[in-house]
Amino acid sequence: MAGAVGALEVVHCDDALIVVAKPAGLLSVPGRGADKQDCAAARVQRRWPDALVVHRLDEATSGLLLFARGLEAQRRLSRAFETGMVDKRYVAVVQGRVDAEAGRIELPLAADWPRRPRQRVAHDDGKPAATDWQMIERGAATTRLALQPRTGRTHQLRVHLAAIGHPILGDALYGDAGSATRLLLHACELSFVHPRDATRSRFESPPPF
Repeated sequence: MAGAVGALEVVHCDDALIVVAKPAGLLSVPGRGADKQDCAAARVQRRWPDALVVHRLDEATSGLLLFARGLEAQRRLSRAFETGMVDKRYVAVVQGRVDAEAGRIELPLAADWPRRPRQRVAHDDGKPAATDWQMIERGAATTRLALQPRTGRTHQLRVHLAAIGHPILGDALYGDAGSATRLLLHACELSFVHPRDATRSRFESPPPF
């Protein structure tokens, strides 16, 4: 079932889960303060009151967001994320020409407490984080990459790419906010075992940039 709810594109809906495409600039879950209550979760739950949050995307990131319907589906899907059984793929446009065809970034990450919500590379006290990447297309001064996070740290893709000298265009925290009209990072694919019948499910959303 496809359609729209509260300006969200509904990519799929069944009795166990809902997949939507979140636009950039919309929170995944409510933030602090009355002005931060509009979010993807609230819009989905107005139509499906049994929808429960499974994971999040940064406010500035667009793309696929998964909700469970009911506690048992949430438990199974959350466990799949925690154990690395969900295949997540992103597309990003980064500053500079990336010369290699593919690679892996392995840099531990931790919260940058004095500058929250920023994260930082932290070799002494950080948690392990790994990102696989593959070159899609090179421009004159930018490169389009396919990204596959192997861990799920906060801002992982953004920090990892900035750390190797190729920040994502439009990144106000780790790069140059003026380099694009938005953060050019999109969650384009989710693949996981369906909690109802154990079949492999795969959903896609083309990047809007």
